[in-house]
Amino acid sequence: MNEYNANYNYDNNGMNDNYTSPKKPKKHTGTKIVASLMAMALVSAGSIGVYRAVDDRFDLSGASSSSSSESIDNTQKATGVLSADTVSIISPSDISDTELSTEEIVEKVLPSVVGIESTFTFTSSSSSYYGYGFGGFGGSSPSTTTATATGTGVIITDNGYIVTNAHVIYDSEYGAGLANEISVLLSDDTSYDAEVIGYDTDCDIAVLKINETGLTAAEFGDSDSLKLGESVVAIGNPLGFELMDTVTSGIISGMNRQITINDKAMNLLQTDAAINSGNSGGPLINKYGQVIGINSSKMSSSYSETTIEGIGFAIPSNEVAEIIDDIMEYGYVTGKPQLGISCQDVTETIADMYNLPVGVYVTAVTDGSAAEKAGLQSGDVIIAVDGEEISTSEELNAQKNLHSAGEAVEITFVRNGSERTVTIILDEAVNN
Repeated sequence: MNEYNANYNYDNNGMNDNYTSPKKPKKHTGTKIVASLMAMALVSAGSIGVYRAVDDRFDLSGASSSSSSESIDNTQKATGVLSADTVSIISPSDISDTELSTEEIVEKVLPSVVGIESTFTFTSSSSSYYGYGFGGFGGSSPSTTTATATGTGVIITDNGYIVTNAHVIYDSEYGAGLANEISVLLSDDTSYDAEVIGYDTDCDIAVLKINETGLTAAEFGDSDSLKLGESVVAIGNPLGFELMDTVTSGIISGMNRQITINDKAMNLLQTDAAINSGNSGGPLINKYGQVIGINSSKMSSSYSETTIEGIGFAIPSNEVAEIIDDIMEYGYVTGKPQLGISCQDVTETIADMYNLPVGVYVTAVTDGSAAEKAGLQSGDVIIAVDGEEISTSEELNAQKNLHSAGEAVEITFVRNGSERTVTIILDEAVNN
């Protein structure tokens, strides 16, 4: 196996966030990118220096942590009366088959691209906690800091609904949570306060609303009809609003890439169009001027001497449309499987320290969850899923996400030195 030792980065400057595709990953042949050898970093621009000044332990590259939890409460339900139309996908056969020039693509889509600024308040600690959740000691001297991050968004309806990445408006890596304030800057330089309609950090999509009508909504194309090598254009706000509406171009470098970011599996489009800090939530556009992806992440080389360029990723438009429709209609993304546990990796070092097997340590079980119904308990160490050995929460999530809610999964675990296997009927992940 090649050790890429690369770094995957979200399009957010310093505000890391975990996410997982809610859909069943597609099987494919090709290079499997292993998360233990890589990490993803955000690509929306913001006060990166502020985070470094507050706590030198912050890893702004988004390196995976040895501690993880299954995403249980990572969806905000839609609020208020929703009047937005659901996003419909238009295939090339439904429009003129005349390809547009880059200039024509930009002219068509630019009015639908917005800047997003999020203000976060988070608390940092001046000392570490030792014991990895298995017992230990530590102290803290918390301080509260306010910082901003910027990203990009796409107008999806003429009455002010906007799609962006969840990590642009929500931070879970540093505990800031949902942004205190969110503003949207239109292409004509007018600014509006934004309401959060709904978001899901697993699939990294959020829907916002501004109080304005007569806007230009983007046209969404069929990402399933893309071909390898097809030309694409990206529009976004790299490094903040000073370079707002930056246009880059490239090709579709890969499709159905099964990428693991911070323990979460994603099915993404790969492109060599330049995607930098601030591009989060911006459109990847086909040759007909249709949005066929929402830019979200890139590969960087901060953990390797290898130079890495031109490897960016976008969430396919067909998946984005389904997620938006679910958020607008149900208030959450349907069909996502959930065990109902919080968990933490047991590395070889921890295993030796606490006389545990290498695997995933269950730190808590949610009342009434699928895991509780099947008999899982805090202190169990999961070592296999469906007969496949696992040693990290990332591998646990990857195996779980091969299933949909309502399907059965076989979990093998160790309790008090004895190995056991149970069958769990997966719950649907819904915000409580």
